[in-house]
Amino acid sequence: MIQHFSFKPLFENTKLPGWQIAFFYKHQRYEGEYKKDGSIIWSGSIPPNEETVKKMIHELMLYHVYD
Repeated sequence: MIQHFSFKPLFENTKLPGWQIAFFYKHQRYEGEYKKDGSIIWSGSIPPNEETVKKMIHELMLYHVYD
């Protein structure tokens, strides 16, 4: 389960897509850049079960950003 999920726009103009994301997963902090197509560029280590984590992040972004 993802905990303490946060995101912020990469650009001042919030209409431009791209977000910096950060969260904890299995007691470790992960950071990355969430692109408009749903892909993620990780900053540092890649979480275990990457595909499962990507699905959870995508659902969170749909709820918070695209709602």
